[in-house]
Amino acid sequence: MSRALIIGAGGVAGVVVHKCCQNSDVFTEICIASRTKSRCDALADQLRGKTKTVITTAQVDAMDFDALCALIRSYNPDLVMNIALPYQDLAIMDACLACGVNYMDTANYEPEDTDDPEWRAIYEKRCKEEGFSAYFDYSWQWAYMDKFKEAGLTALLGSGFDPGVTQVFCAYAKKHQFDTIDTIDILDCNGGDHGYPFATNFNPEINLREVSAPGSYWENGHWVEIPAMSIKREYNFKDVGQKDMYLLHHEEIESLAKNIPEVSRIRFFMTFGQSYLTHMKCLENVGMLSTTPIMFEGKEIVPIQFLKALLPDPATLGPRTVGKTNIGCIFTGKKDGKEKTYYVYNVCDHQECYHEVGSQAISYTTGVPAMIGASMLLTGKWNKPGVYTAEEFDPDPFMEELNKWGLPWQEDFNPVLVD
Repeated sequence: MSRALIIGAGGVAGVVVHKCCQNSDVFTEICIASRTKSRCDALADQLRGKTKTVITTAQVDAMDFDALCALIRSYNPDLVMNIALPYQDLAIMDACLACGVNYMDTANYEPEDTDDPEWRAIYEKRCKEEGFSAYFDYSWQWAYMDKFKEAGLTALLGSGFDPGVTQVFCAYAKKHQFDTIDTIDILDCNGGDHGYPFATNFNPEINLREVSAPGSYWENGHWVEIPAMSIKREYNFKDVGQKDMYLLHHEEIESLAKNIPEVSRIRFFMTFGQSYLTHMKCLENVGMLSTTPIMFEGKEIVPIQFLKALLPDPATLGPRTVGKTNIGCIFTGKKDGKEKTYYVYNVCDHQECYHEVGSQAISYTTGVPAMIGASMLLTGKWNKPGVYTAEEFDPDPFMEELNKWGLPWQEDFNPVLVD
């Protein structure tokens, strides 16, 4: 028996709740908590009477330390699942430490206010030392390692698909397919069509900040940073077809470079259509992607947050999105002294996801691994005090669960390489 507190009630959280309720042998009780309790109640109402899992709901502001601690202490969960925004990672980790409970999330920390002078000073120092300028990185959460170790608690960082499953794929390749890995290319293809001129498949604020930032990759022991969207490749994805993809900075590169140090190069590519890129560039040019607050008619607003309010809610895209995703990793390296290539990936159908849990595949491919990562912690299959990313655990039980819970993986032992 186990009890999980799920913080968040957006599109990904909806998938997490559905999958936890399908896995009621592990998730015997869950509490869904968010600033907007009505969204939690709506999720719970969808599933009550259809699952053995006992569901409760609560209202909480995850940035309110005292209120969050009060909720954790009253509910007494075995695990806090942070399915909210990455802005809230550190606040929730602090509450978990104070209350003596394990923690997990789906994306690494980034600040909401990138103009905060104290944060800015640390950020600019990191840019000079590390060589990449993305606002998000693991250093803030890795700094909690000793605190979680001393408390005997586990924090699992980034248990979505990318990050998350992609790192499990890397650990699996390292364990079973290679003696040494030379290069890793992570490919994220969304072949879905939602019919809107412009919309994002997950939180617009996080998505647009990520893809408009400079790209970077790891090569020969250091970061190489490039202008945003300046490296483009084409790739023919199984069940999706030929797509343009662009090199982005992505958080799992940072942890993989640390945990698989023999790798000479790690890159991350994501597909985008021309319409998306044109809309994004226009919005950037007129200042709508800015995170700096401005005054408008006597009120302070953040342009990108205002834009988020105008765009379709990703949680509503499920019924109208058709097509498939294909996300995976291509490796080169050596096995038994011989050169080897290997590609492991998942193909997911948007409409199949919608018919199962009411979401599109982007939320599904994040929410299912979040549930699996949580189950790894709750069952003790992944259990060591400290702060870790997914590739630092045994990949085998996680890989088995992917096949069981809706994200089966495929292998190609002679893949076409990116370049």
